[in-house]
Amino acid sequence: MTDTLDLAARLRFVLVRTSHPGNIGSAARAIRTMGFERLDLVLPARFPDPDATALAAGADAVLDAAGIHRTLVDGLAGSNLALGLSARRRGVNLPEISPREAAAQALAAAARGEQVAMVFGNERTGLENEELAHCHAMVRIPSVDDFSSLNLSQAVQVMAYELRIAMLQETPAPPPPVHDEPPADAIQMEQFYDHLSRTLDDIDFHKGRTPTTIMLRLRKLFQRAQMDERELRMLHGILADAQRMAGLAGVKKG
Repeated sequence: MTDTLDLAARLRFVLVRTSHPGNIGSAARAIRTMGFERLDLVLPARFPDPDATALAAGADAVLDAAGIHRTLVDGLAGSNLALGLSARRRGVNLPEISPREAAAQALAAAARGEQVAMVFGNERTGLENEELAHCHAMVRIPSVDDFSSLNLSQAVQVMAYELRIAMLQETPAPPPPVHDEPPADAIQMEQFYDHLSRTLDDIDFHKGRTPTTIMLRLRKLFQRAQMDERELRMLHGILADAQRMAGLAGVKKG
């Protein structure tokens, strides 16, 4: 049986482009009441800030330890599973799950020793499609259709509560590892996507068409696969060979 403290330590809450520092403090309070302490901030408008401290209501240690990042990729560094919260159904082809399903998936991953990120967007716009593309699934709180937008800290509280309830239930022993090597983390996946994009350009795969759609579809495919580091090294090798052959073909044509 996995200790709940160990599980909680593998879960983080990532707030992206937060406009009001009070919402950061309220989110810190929300996760601390449910036994979590890991908070990461991506491009917050103002932080540190007295409003954040005031609304944290004593969860100062969470604020003090919060990571501050310039990009979402940096905010997800080290994580193996990222679940993005969104109030709206968007044009991103991601699995849509409930907070309860998300909690189950998150804890199963944490029980395997993986790092998990719950990702929340800006108060007004939520997560942009480009930000959701970094996630493995979209989590939608089943609010009413005609008034679906929750305050940011309320959404954080709902997700933290579901995780807490799932943790307090009987925790099964973690299943045997799926991979022989550690699963690839967010930084390694972004490096792979960059290599893949450059390779597709080198072999003229797009034939002048916009590459955005195909790259989003390929992201979804590889996110679903949840590859380990050895598999990623193998794919980098395949891409490198494709680039080398494309270069040789270019030299011969010249």
